[in-house]
Amino acid sequence: MGIDNGRVRQMWHLLEPLHAVVYYAPQVVEEMGSLGYGTGERWPAYFALRAAPLGAPGCRPVTSAFYSFSPRTVAEHIPAAWEVASPSAVLTARTRGVDRAYRAFAGTLTDGPGVAEAAVLARRAAQAAPTWGRPLAAANAELPWPGEPHLVLWQAATVLREQRGDGHLAALLTAGLDPVEALVSFASVGAAPTDVFTSRGWSEDEWSAARTRLVARGLMEPDGTATEAGRALRAEVERRTDELAAAPWEALGTEDTARLADLLGPLWLEVLGSGMLPSVNTLGIGKI
Repeated sequence: MGIDNGRVRQMWHLLEPLHAVVYYAPQVVEEMGSLGYGTGERWPAYFALRAAPLGAPGCRPVTSAFYSFSPRTVAEHIPAAWEVASPSAVLTARTRGVDRAYRAFAGTLTDGPGVAEAAVLARRAAQAAPTWGRPLAAANAELPWPGEPHLVLWQAATVLREQRGDGHLAALLTAGLDPVEALVSFASVGAAPTDVFTSRGWSEDEWSAARTRLVARGLMEPDGTATEAGRALRAEVERRTDELAAAPWEALGTEDTARLADLLGPLWLEVLGSGMLPSVNTLGIGKI
């Protein structure tokens, strides 16, 4: 029997928080601040940290790869990010920051046998992840692997989450949802409060126009809630996203995937218990 979508989604929920520390951990913030990035808000560092594996991309490639951010928001940070520090310096800083963050929230677990075993399994899954049509996954998969197991685990988690994320964009495109429509429809099914999405930079007029388009398609009520058809479309997007993310777990196999899930549990609890990650989010953080 192959890997079912429930297991694929569980692995995402387990790995997403372990990856996401790079955007929230104070240790990473400190490392990025030392390079000269503003730390009063998370976005200057976020755009640099996430885009650096691509080299020094301009606005158009980043807007394409990140999808849900308005071009104006991207333009606030790209290409200015590369005037602060080179992509290679950013990658070095993120590795240092993640190392320090894991040692802070996981303590003795960091150098324990469970993390070492999890790193081997997660790396196998990441190296089996297809990267065609997946630019962020491919860019992270191209990076050299670190030596320490907890950093191997983090890099594997990063490749796997970007591989899933790139596939999610394909599912949104297939569903006919442009970037702002993707957010509006996601809010319409109660995935997160609307104000959570304001950081993506879309104007009230753009948000309203997307809502009007979705109402015209029969996917949303005028009050902003999803219709039955809208909920069905979002469910199909999630189902297709899971299917497109299944290959690494099919390659790892049912038993080893289950073993990895068990091994990730203690780390998952530690990172959630640290309080560094937001409780209200659209990333799957804190869900199982």
